[in-house]
Amino acid sequence: MNSGRIVGMALLGAMLGIAATGSTQAAEPPLKVGLLEDVSGDLAFMGMPKLHGSQLAVEEINKSGGILGRQIELIHLDPQGDNARYQEFGRRLLNRDKVDVLIGGITSASREALRPIVDRTTTPYFYTNQYEGGVCDASMVSMGAVPEQQFSTLIPWMVEKFGKKVYVIAADYNFGQISAEWNRKIMKDLGGEVVGEEFIPLGVSQFAQTIQNIQKAKPDWLLTINVGAAQDSFFEQAAAANLNLPMGSSIKVMLGFEHKRFKPPALNNMHATANWFEEIDTPEANDFKKRWHAKFPDELYINDMGYNAYNALYMYKALVEKAKSTKLEDMRKVIATGDACIDAPEGKVCIDPKSQHTSHRMRLISVGPKHEVTVEKDYGTIQPYWLGEIGCDLTKKNDKDQYTPSHLPSKS
Repeated sequence: MNSGRIVGMALLGAMLGIAATGSTQAAEPPLKVGLLEDVSGDLAFMGMPKLHGSQLAVEEINKSGGILGRQIELIHLDPQGDNARYQEFGRRLLNRDKVDVLIGGITSASREALRPIVDRTTTPYFYTNQYEGGVCDASMVSMGAVPEQQFSTLIPWMVEKFGKKVYVIAADYNFGQISAEWNRKIMKDLGGEVVGEEFIPLGVSQFAQTIQNIQKAKPDWLLTINVGAAQDSFFEQAAAANLNLPMGSSIKVMLGFEHKRFKPPALNNMHATANWFEEIDTPEANDFKKRWHAKFPDELYINDMGYNAYNALYMYKALVEKAKSTKLEDMRKVIATGDACIDAPEGKVCIDPKSQHTSHRMRLISVGPKHEVTVEKDYGTIQPYWLGEIGCDLTKKNDKDQYTPSHLPSKS
């Protein structure tokens, strides 16, 4: 064999080797994102935007090169609002599919069904809803707003504007119960009075007796923390009965977009605080809305759950890239530095190292008689400070507990 042929074969072999190495790198396995969101059942109208927000973020991230050069594979299962199914599907995603991160859950009951299962693994879990607050758990990152961001802004505003007597209607599970507890605490601090509370099981859709009870109690305003399509029937029935009371909420408009689902004036005089409303008019928010509706032109409303779900993927990307690792322990080292942040459509969002909850720019809106939305007040960025103040510090200890104003960490 002549020397030229030998050199040629050597070069060919080297080129094939390089090509093989390149193809190996290109074929690096995807990052698996497990997603549990209800897209059927009573909560589907809230869950579908969460699926869409996740899909939009995954598409954008994959087009820009993925995370550490790896594409994202989104594995979505629909628990249909069934907490037992949440547990079954959670185990499937964690143990069989070996997902790198778990995201989702709509109700607080579904979150609490999942948390003990996640805690037995080393997989990070992102909860993307506003909620009643208080979870001190190193496995969980909370992307939504909590009472010190919502109720501590909304309730004093309602008392000052409408009066000190409030009637509460709430969903009868941990979200509604603990939210009502927060309202009692804040109202007491303000010298106000809770003139009535009703806790309504999910699925209830008839409110004639509740409306009579409200009329008898003569409150200045209502706190409406009812949940789901059935319970939302309250608003049309209250309008038909000419209840005509101001309403405040931590979940209405931005979450259930009732002002879009119901005919005016069912949501007239509703007031709410949140980190996201589709009506926010800033260049960043408008660009986000344009991209969303280009992909999902039939979406009735981009709710805060869908928005937070979108942000969760970008926060996960930021943590993994800063940690140069998908391991929870390495991601938590990044969180502990206080520099776990993303530039979101609302503004800068950062994870608090002690509680692993996120800061948010909070706004208070009002709904008018034609269901027009007005921003009444911009509170700027509010930190999720309460858990840190009462002694939750995940940089030192993993409590794996949920605290409330009546259930605080033990003094050690």
